[in-house]
Amino acid sequence: MRAWRHRLERDFDPVHGGSRGAPKFPQSIPLEFLLGRLRRRPDDDGARRMLERTLHGMARGGLYDQLGGGFFRYSTDERWEIPHFEKMLYDNALLLPIYAEAWRVTADDSLRRTAEGVADWALRELHLPGGAFASSLDADSGGGEGAFYVWTHAELRGLLDTRELAAVEAVWGVTPHGNFEGANHLAGTATEAETARRLGVPEAEVVRRLGTARTKLRAARARRPRPGLDDKVLTAWNALMIRGLARAGRLLGRPDYVEAAVAAADFLHRELWQGGRLLAAWRDGRARFPAYLDDHAFLLDALLELLQARWRSDDLDHAAAIADRLLDSFADPAGGFYFTADDHERLLYRARGGADGALPSGTGIAVRGLLRLGRLLGRTDWLAAADRTLRAFAPDLARFPAAFGSLVLALEESLAEPRTVVLRGSPAALAPWHAALATGAGPGDQVFAIPPDAALPEALAVRTPRGEAVAYVCEGTRCLPPITTLEALSRTTRVDAG
Repeated sequence: MRAWRHRLERDFDPVHGGSRGAPKFPQSIPLEFLLGRLRRRPDDDGARRMLERTLHGMARGGLYDQLGGGFFRYSTDERWEIPHFEKMLYDNALLLPIYAEAWRVTADDSLRRTAEGVADWALRELHLPGGAFASSLDADSGGGEGAFYVWTHAELRGLLDTRELAAVEAVWGVTPHGNFEGANHLAGTATEAETARRLGVPEAEVVRRLGTARTKLRAARARRPRPGLDDKVLTAWNALMIRGLARAGRLLGRPDYVEAAVAAADFLHRELWQGGRLLAAWRDGRARFPAYLDDHAFLLDALLELLQARWRSDDLDHAAAIADRLLDSFADPAGGFYFTADDHERLLYRARGGADGALPSGTGIAVRGLLRLGRLLGRTDWLAAADRTLRAFAPDLARFPAAFGSLVLALEESLAEPRTVVLRGSPAALAPWHAALATGAGPGDQVFAIPPDAALPEALAVRTPRGEAVAYVCEGTRCLPPITTLEALSRTTRVDAG
């Protein structure tokens, strides 16, 4: 972990955030690592600086759609100014819970607004009938790449009054010559506070002007030819969005996001889980292709997050079936997981790897899911498979921690033995308990609020309701006696009862 931290510090761009140089891609796993550092050590100023500079650089710059929300694929320059204009489901799904959690850690409301901007964009632009999410929006529209998003100075002058235009020019760097092929892609060059000082007006007035400008520009943009929609449903990418919406909904207090996560999970279970087998893609009413490691690992991870946002015993059963499938069909007995199942069509080479790419490693996410579900249900076979994988990749983690980041995070969680808390009682009685635990949770901690009438497997059924509410707290495999008051729970878990 120390080597990875040194690598992040060495490569960090102190001006714009992220890694030095161009092109610049949003990288979720290093951001998760920095968030974990801050949750364990709030006084880690170095981690805070790298995290906040990167999150603000991406959200204020041109990587983020300043009018419609959502992140583009990557930045072509080191300033996060000009993106490749494609918007991918998976990029936004990975960044959504990071911004939500960063808001909880830093109390910076701009991070919350970005998280909500991402979620609202996905629900508005990618949500399909039936509850699943489309894969992407194209970079091109009628006028070529980025045409839907950029503005000539003349267009802006015709749409905005002089005060709105002055605010837009200052905050988003708009000029007559533009920053993209003679037009302007809106990318933050100054904050509202800096612009207020420059214009000699209150900050609230700058915010008001930007708000009215956004409304006018959104309406004008809606009349343009829209970018093409890739409407295929990919299991892995939808699982990432289910996790993102469930986690953001829980952290931000947005039940509508949790509802959307539930609907997407139900779609995958209804359309892509057939005969005890998961399929990888769906389009036009037809599911196709045997699912890969990533599909299983990401969906297991998503269901565990969804169970913490809203308990449904069917989701637990589905998660357990996926975990069994991982062991039965993907696991290498020596440790690790193959990318394809053992009943997949025969290939010349059956790949087995653990390095992260554009997506987190399916191996790393599988280990995380098996650790968490294994602790919850006391399944030593799942825990043993996770341990074998970490041991098998130990030399790679020691030599190349940045390349195997998701596995490093899983190893860190394995060594830390985070808490698993099961709350039993009515939803009304459990609400303050759940809220307190969500506020004080550490990296890898899990909190499940289970209603008294839920159908449960034996490992959970023994954690019976007692009175209005009761908490069962375990650290790793060590469990405390039942806790029956919020004050006692607060003392035990070091969270704020008030």
